[in-house]
Amino acid sequence: MCNLVTKEAPDFKAKAVMPDNNFKEISLSSNRGKYIILFFYPLDFTFVCPSEILAFDTALDEFKKRNCEVIGVSVDSEYTHLAWKNTPVNNGGIGNVRYPLVADLSKQISRAYGVLLEEAGVALRGLFLIDKGGIVRHALINDLPLGRNVDEAIRILDALQFHEAHGDVCPANWRPGEEAMKPTKEGVASYLAKHGAQGAKKGCKKSGCK
Repeated sequence: MCNLVTKEAPDFKAKAVMPDNNFKEISLSSNRGKYIILFFYPLDFTFVCPSEILAFDTALDEFKKRNCEVIGVSVDSEYTHLAWKNTPVNNGGIGNVRYPLVADLSKQISRAYGVLLEEAGVALRGLFLIDKGGIVRHALINDLPLGRNVDEAIRILDALQFHEAHGDVCPANWRPGEEAMKPTKEGVASYLAKHGAQGAKKGCKKSGCK
């Protein structure tokens, strides 16, 4: 797997099913000036995938409010994507999701992002946050049985935008409205003097860790 964080996101041109269900060739670079959540999933008409795709669609307005586009990618064709969109949710479909689903039949996009399982011929559950300049700022790769947390994707986007606006860095479990820290020795000391281990513990309360 390649590490793309801090590097320019590999550009691509590929056919996609758009929100209006038309087919269109899109490119990653055409979204320059916006943030992008680019996520890969293994296959249409499978199991964990529809729950993730619908979760991103449910949260789409939150991403849009943050000037962020969501793009999904799998190794299926645009025709299979459309068939899945035309399948009712209660029959295992995804309905009319409101962001593009890209066809990566050649597997070149999945390979460029380091998420392709070569022997299986499908992509792992990769997620990449790309900034307005086209640089990858966050990457997450899950194995096939493990669904992603869409709320965490929004939290990371908020953290990046906060850092860009203020220069402060965001500690563990940071959320908007909470204190960040100055990226200096004194800044870290000041933050830890106020919050100590409590900053780490607040995130554990939700997950049940101690």
